[in-house]
Amino acid sequence: MQVETMVTHYERIGGEEVVRRLVHRFYELMNELPEAWEVRKLHHEDLTGSEEKLFKFLSGWMGGPQLYVEQYGHPRLRFRHLPFAIGIQERDQWLMCMDQAMREIVEDERLRRELSAAFAQVANHMRNRPE
Repeated sequence: MQVETMVTHYERIGGEEVVRRLVHRFYELMNELPEAWEVRKLHHEDLTGSEEKLFKFLSGWMGGPQLYVEQYGHPRLRFRHLPFAIGIQERDQWLMCMDQAMREIVEDERLRRELSAAFAQVANHMRNRPE
């Protein structure tokens, strides 16, 4: 009997180094692209803290080390995002930056599609405004 080994998104993407590069590029794009202004203005001027938190969250979310949970507890994403007005525009801008960062950083096209679909579900769940 052959046992299949489950390979996580974290392993498939390339581990810590690639997740860090992805998150760094994501925030660079959010900071640089005028069409990402609405989502950018929801963040602090200095993105360092946001970048580190997203890296830690994505590490665990992708099946790697649970860095975020170890430091902050359960992510409770929707609850933590309630103070920010997140509508369709902010969701779409966040996804635009992440999709572009993935196109630049993640070589595996199938993995990009899988992650993009998962990010879209989470981003849509973060919406707390109808428009």
